[in-house]
Amino acid sequence: MFVHLTAASGAYAETCLLPGDPNRARRIAEAFLQDVVQVNAERGLLGYTGTYEGRPVSVQTTGMGGPSAAIVVEELIGLGVKRLLRVGKCGGLQPDMALGDLVVAVSAVPADGVSREYVGADAYAPTSTWRVVESAVDAAAELGLPIRVGPIASTNTFTTHDPDPERERRWATRGCLAVEMEAAAIFTIASARNVEAGCLLTVADVSGAEAEFVRISKTESKAAVERLIRLALATAVRL
Repeated sequence: MFVHLTAASGAYAETCLLPGDPNRARRIAEAFLQDVVQVNAERGLLGYTGTYEGRPVSVQTTGMGGPSAAIVVEELIGLGVKRLLRVGKCGGLQPDMALGDLVVAVSAVPADGVSREYVGADAYAPTSTWRVVESAVDAAAELGLPIRVGPIASTNTFTTHDPDPERERRWATRGCLAVEMEAAAIFTIASARNVEAGCLLTVADVSGAEAEFVRISKTESKAAVERLIRLALATAVRL
């Protein structure tokens, strides 16, 4: 038994969705999964296992930021999880992006502390598992959901708290689609532990090279998150 995830080995399915928000984890479990069992509540890190279209699927809260996500991911892997799928919100960086857009991350700029802790001074490019990306693209096409596919950036600081106001503009000019806080850590650990990982996001605010900061409304956010969850679950059953 681990310190933060107190479930027994085998309590999680091999495929696990990773929202940062415990309320989103609860929403996925209660509204989308069947035969749900809550398997963790330690420290508010809510975790559930159920089925979706007859396939076992788990959902586990990671909390905010790379350090919290890293703890959860390491313990999930220790409990038998083989496929990790981050499901979260992001800041859109490209000028043609709109609030509520869906993003499938191929790689993540490791501007976080956790990735550096795992690889030291070595240059490293945290990358999602191609099979996960491919499954997400196929699922989006089947659901009729438009998506953006490409690189993102993972940072230690939330968009409005970044002490370097030009950082996101630089990422945008280099082609990054979005910025968030956990994907690089998840990709790095997954590669080190020989498991699969991916990241699906919805745009909750827009800034970047040309745009002024705009935040999504609660109503728009709810609809965007529902689309994201549908895409994530359709991806999960393909893996």
